[in-house]
Amino acid sequence: MEAVAKLRHLKGSPRKARLVIDLIRGENVSRALSILKFTDKRAADPIAQCLNSAIANATYKAEQENIAIDPDDLWVNTCFVDMGAHKNRRRMRPAPQGRAYREQRHYCHITIEVTSDDKPKTENELKAEAAKARRADAAPKKEKKKAAPKAAPKKAKAEEPVVETPDATIPTPVEPTAQDMNAAADVVGQETTPIEVATAEEAKADAEASNAKNTDTQNTAELNETKPADEAQENINEELERQ
Repeated sequence: MEAVAKLRHLKGSPRKARLVIDLIRGENVSRALSILKFTDKRAADPIAQCLNSAIANATYKAEQENIAIDPDDLWVNTCFVDMGAHKNRRRMRPAPQGRAYREQRHYCHITIEVTSDDKPKTENELKAEAAKARRADAAPKKEKKKAAPKAAPKKAKAEEPVVETPDATIPTPVEPTAQDMNAAADVVGQETTPIEVATAEEAKADAEASNAKNTDTQNTAELNETKPADEAQENINEELERQ
């Protein structure tokens, strides 16, 4: 159900009236009336009267056609403001230095159409519905994934211990021990081994160092105690050799 109401020769410029009429375009009639009530513009009251006339026209038309409608279901489908006639009402406004400016009184025509048809959805509402539909489609898929039994994870193969085998081609150096050196000396037929000689020399050097450190052995008298016995033994040895 559609109904139209027009207000002609409203005193005021069309530009100022369009500022108010743009506020109610596409709104429900009850909300539009509330907006006009709290709008601080001179054109708000005449536009509200025009809107009430449109609602009354829609109700009367529905009664004539035997159609039941609810006035609260009506919404503003179309509303616009046209320029009206000046009615030759020109005035002169005083200006500086004795001049005069011409002043015209502007008028406008207002047209409002209300309807009870289904309101077309806005772009934002269409996007919201599309997003809601996508979520609804994705919900069953998520439930199926949750309901599906999870496959048992594959067991990792036990890693075999890696045994490093020594490379036979690379000879390993072996340090000679004292026993090996003694055995080699015995085979050659030496009486004393280098190891024994070295140990004897070291023992002698250690004894000398200890005697040097000992204050008792540093006395000349004690050092010469064994000389007479040594000389006597040497003489006996010489005699035996002569025989």
